[in-house]
Amino acid sequence: MVAAGLSGARSGHGPYVTDYRDVTPSYLTFRVTAQEGPIAAFAEQEAWEATQRYPQVMGLGLPEFFYARECETGGWEILGFGSATPQDSRDSLGSLFRLRSVEAGKAGDETGRRKWMAAALRMDREVVNEIRVRGERFRIIRTCRFLRMGPNGPEPPRPSDRDALEVGDADMEGAKDEGFIVDPYTSSGLSDSLLKLQLLEFASVLSDSTEDVVADSRRARIEYPGGVLLPAVFMISERENGQWLSFNPGCSYTTPQGARDSLAGWLRVQGPFKLRLDEERKAEYARLADRLDETRSNVLTVDGIRYRVSRVERLIRIGPDGPEGPRPSDYDPEPPIEVQNQQLRDQGLEDDDEEDDGPTPLSERAQEYLRLFEAERERREKQKQQQKEQREQKEQRRKELQQQQQQQQQQQDQGH
Repeated sequence: MVAAGLSGARSGHGPYVTDYRDVTPSYLTFRVTAQEGPIAAFAEQEAWEATQRYPQVMGLGLPEFFYARECETGGWEILGFGSATPQDSRDSLGSLFRLRSVEAGKAGDETGRRKWMAAALRMDREVVNEIRVRGERFRIIRTCRFLRMGPNGPEPPRPSDRDALEVGDADMEGAKDEGFIVDPYTSSGLSDSLLKLQLLEFASVLSDSTEDVVADSRRARIEYPGGVLLPAVFMISERENGQWLSFNPGCSYTTPQGARDSLAGWLRVQGPFKLRLDEERKAEYARLADRLDETRSNVLTVDGIRYRVSRVERLIRIGPDGPEGPRPSDYDPEPPIEVQNQQLRDQGLEDDDEEDDGPTPLSERAQEYLRLFEAERERREKQKQQQKEQREQKEQRRKELQQQQQQQQQQQDQGH
C-alpha cells in the first residue's frame, strides 16, 4: 500500500516530513493498493489504457447532488438517487424524514415521531443543506462530472463495465448510488488514484461560465482539496457540426444499456413529438430504435447527428469537515415547496378554499404525447413478455440437456 500526501507539512522532529502517513489527514491521502483478481486487474489495465486513448478531461458543467448521512465509523452514506438541483435533493431528504417519522410512530416512539416530522417540515420551509436530527447528521453533497475525450470523441463504455443483461432492464435497477460510502480512507487502484489527482486539479467550469461560477470553483479547490471517486455512469453524447455535446446533461445511467434505452425511448416518443414528425418519419425513427435494441451498439447516426454512449467519471470533493455541499452559483431555481405555495397564493394562482373541479382537459398536443407514450408502454410490456418466454425456453432446454447427459452417464456406468 502506498499513502501519497498531497501537501507538505512540518514536524518538530526536523525541517520537513519525509513520511506523510502519520500527519496528513485522510482527506489529503490517497491509499493505493494492488487490485486483486483477474477482473479487477483487467479493469485496472483498461483504466490505464484509457488515459492514453482519451487523454483530455472535460467537465460537464452541470453537477449532480445527493443527500447523505454521516456514518459513525467514518465517511458519509449516500441515501438515494442523485438530482440535477440541490432543492430536489432537499425535497428527497424531507421525504426520508417523513418516512422515519411514520416508522417511529408505528414503533411507539412519540418523541422520535415529532422530531423527524419537525425536521421534514423545516425542509419544506427553509433552504437547508445540513441538518442534525436525533444525533444523526445529514448533508446535501455535490458531485462533479467529467468526460474523457480523445481524437474521435468521448470515451465509450469499457468491456469491463457492468451492463444490463437484456434490453429494457435498466429501468428496473434501484438507486444507482444508494449505500455508497463516501470515505477518502478507502483504498483504490493506481489508475483511479491518478485519475482522482487529475480531477482534483481540474476546474470543472465551462468556457462561458460567469465570474461567480469560476470563483466558486477556485474556492472549492482550496477548501475541499481531497476527493472520492463514485462509480462511473453513462450518458448519451451527440456530435453535430463537428462538435460533441451532451444530449441530455441532466440524465445519467448505471449501465451502458440504460443510456441506450433512453436514446431508443427518445426515438420512439420524445423525438417524434418534439420534432412533429409525420407517420412515415415516425416509422423511420422506430426502425432506428429497433436496430439499436437489436445490436446494442454504442453508436447511432440519426439525421446526420452521431450519438454515442459515453462514460462519465464522477468526483466528490472532500474537505476537513466532509464532502462539499452546493455552491452559491449552482443552478437551483426552485425554492422549498412551502415557499412556492406561498408565492402562488400571493399571486392569486392558488386558493386554499377553491373546490376541485376535476381534471383539466388535455390539449391535442398533450393527447398526441400520451398516445406515443402508451404505444411505447405497450411495446415494452410485450417485449418483457417475450423475454420472459425466451428465458423459460432456454431454462427448459438446459434442463433437458442436463437430463440427457445424466442418462448417457448412467448408460456408460452400466456398460462398465
